[in-house]
Formats: sequence, structure tokens, C-alpha cells
Amino acid sequence: MKTVLITGCSSGFGLEIARYFLARDWQVVATMRTPRADVLPPSERLRVLALDVTDPESIRKAVEAAGPIDVLVNNAGFGAASPAELVPIATVREIFETNTFGTIALTQAVLPQFRQRKTGVVVNVTSSVTLKALPLIAAYRASKAAVNAFTESMALELEQFGVRARLVLPGRAPDTRFAENAHAHMHGLEHEAYAGLVKDIFARFQDTSTPVTQAQDVARAVWRAATDPSSPMHIPAGADAEAWAAEVR
Repeated sequence: MKTVLITGCSSGFGLEIARYFLARDWQVVATMRTPRADVLPPSERLRVLALDVTDPESIRKAVEAAGPIDVLVNNAGFGAASPAELVPIATVREIFETNTFGTIALTQAVLPQFRQRKTGVVVNVTSSVTLKALPLIAAYRASKAAVNAFTESMALELEQFGVRARLVLPGRAPDTRFAENAHAHMHGLEHEAYAGLVKDIFARFQDTSTPVTQAQDVARAVWRAATDPSSPMHIPAGADAEAWAAEVR
């Protein structure tokens, strides 16, 4: 029986990914900053561990407690809408600490066991906004684009060990806490110089006639990345992400 470790499982994509793997008879190590086993269906194949990807000691303890795993899914992350001119550098650092450095640090902690066993898969969940520039998310987009670049180069290094690395690129998701969590980090949205742009962008986000990404779209894409050796490096997740990917081909 194979084991997957997933970050950011308290809600949204991570929660659905954990459910998806559990339903397919995998052992699941679901991690979150504040562990809550009640958000997932009871199972003997489920372990819920505390993990803060910005804390090296938390990473060490979680990887040790998880034991051998077959797949690592780096899903934890957050973003915030702000004009690039006005986003505080402290917020930029916080975004990169979670989205970029946290992903890299946890990957580095897991890779030795993959390399030694000559098997394993790293699946990094980034974003379809790395395919197409959008205003007001410069710091978030940059943090996810950095993970893309890291993963693409890492994949070339790991081929010799039989270890794979893949990217899953979700689109806009209306049914997760991502937007809710971002509010505390938004800055400059009321600045008169950007008020018109902000109004236009937020109106587009609230347009229910455009395609969006559901959490299960992401879970299916992660499953493909984890289980299909022939899967491509970049796997868009969701109708909007697939449309953007088609535009840039």
C-alpha cells in the first residue's frame, strides 16, 4: 500500500486531495498547521500531523513522524491581491516563505529517502496564473513561478534516481478558503491611482459565467501526476486553467 504526504489539508485543494487518495486505498498523511482529524473521513489509513512549512523544526518532526512515503504533494500556500507598488515587502516575504521556501524546504527533507530507494514522486501545486499575467497578484505569481522553475530543473536532476517531479496548475477556485485567507494580506486596493483597475478585476472575479476550477479538478490532476509516469510536467487543473494552457501552447 502506497503512502502520500500532503500539505495544507485543513480545507480547499489539500482537503479534497486527501479525500481523493483515501478513497483509492492509499495511506494518507494529511498535514496542517493546526491538526483537525474531523475534517476527513475516519480511516485506519489516515494520519493527521502538524506541519508549518515555514518552520524547519516542524518540517523535521513531520517528516520523521510520517516515515517512508511514496509521494509528496506540496499544496500549502496563500496569496493576496495588491498593486505591486503598494504591497509591503514584509508581505512579499511572507508569501515567499510559505509558497516558495516552504515548498523547497519540505522537498529537500523528503528527497533523500526517494533518492536512496530510487523511487518517489514530488507533486508541486502552483497556479495557472504562472501561464498568463494578471494584475494585482505580482508577488503571488512570482512565488509560484519560482516553484515552477525549481521543479523543472529538479526533475532533470532526479531522473537518474527514478524519481519524478510534476507541477499541477489550478485555475480560479470559488469554493476554497484561499480568498478568505488572503484578505488579511491585501494592501493598497483603495488607492486612488489603482481604484479603477481594482474595481474591474474584482468584477471579473465575481463573474459566474466564466469557467472556474473545482477542488476535485485539482485532486484528479494531482492523482494523475502521482500515478501516471507518462503525465506531462505541467498539468492544468480546471476548465479555466486548461483554456489558458491552450492559449500559450
